[in-house]
Amino acid sequence: MGGGATITLVGASADLLDACFTLADRCEHRWSRFWPDSDISRLNWAEGRPIEVDALTVRLLDSMRDAGRLTAGAYDPTLLPLLLQTGYTASAVDPARITRLPTSARAPGNLAGIESRDGVVFMPIGTTLDPGGIGKGLTADLVCEFALDAGAWGVMAEIGGDIAVAGTAPDGAAWRLGVENPFDLSERSAVVRLSQGALATSSQRKKRFGTGPGDRHHLLDPARLASAATRIQTVSVIASCGARAEALTKPGFLRSPDDYLAWLPTIGAAGLLIDDAGAQMASENWNLYL
Repeated sequence: MGGGATITLVGASADLLDACFTLADRCEHRWSRFWPDSDISRLNWAEGRPIEVDALTVRLLDSMRDAGRLTAGAYDPTLLPLLLQTGYTASAVDPARITRLPTSARAPGNLAGIESRDGVVFMPIGTTLDPGGIGKGLTADLVCEFALDAGAWGVMAEIGGDIAVAGTAPDGAAWRLGVENPFDLSERSAVVRLSQGALATSSQRKKRFGTGPGDRHHLLDPARLASAATRIQTVSVIASCGARAEALTKPGFLRSPDDYLAWLPTIGAAGLLIDDAGAQMASENWNLYL
């Protein structure tokens, strides 16, 4: 999913840890737009034909629709054709893996028009999907659920920078999670304590295309159909689960900081913004996790 993964279990075996990584690999191979035989790639090339998919993919589609509604469209996974035009065509970990789409692909697509029945998905012609960050957040959620169901006392799953935690922390109280410094990835801008839930961070500094003041990044504004124009460099969100936290980072690049940070607590989340001068702005409830 464009990065590494770390999974920590409390009160569990090495075999269960291996099984957790196998589940994460399963999500990667079902959801990556860079694998031509993944569920997502087959859906993107379906041209209206019904496609049978993994149960995990049905859950991903449900999470995408929920995220679109929660953010009033700020999160839109149907902008993949525009993302390719921006320059994000090749995998960050293997440049030989390229995303290709049918000529019918359009941005935006029709997220609400996607239907699934008994594991079979029908996508409107022209609609294509990029799981992006929500795939990372949901994978972390699934690993946590799987580990606890299998008997682990506690679990921390970090997938490409999105972190979900559940159960008993190593110290018996809370997991200590670092928020990256966008200007020096070897340092942390903050450390939060979380007994359960998730922390997701989105950054406009990691995937940039072109050079100079007119360069573009992968965080798209659905209203402008272009890279989000903002001074905000990173948005970090604490929420009840990884998929929700990841989706809630997107409006942080589109709304005014004051409006966004006032809104997050009303939907049970907390957030931290860092701008291009390194200034930090946080929601009123962020300090509850320090």
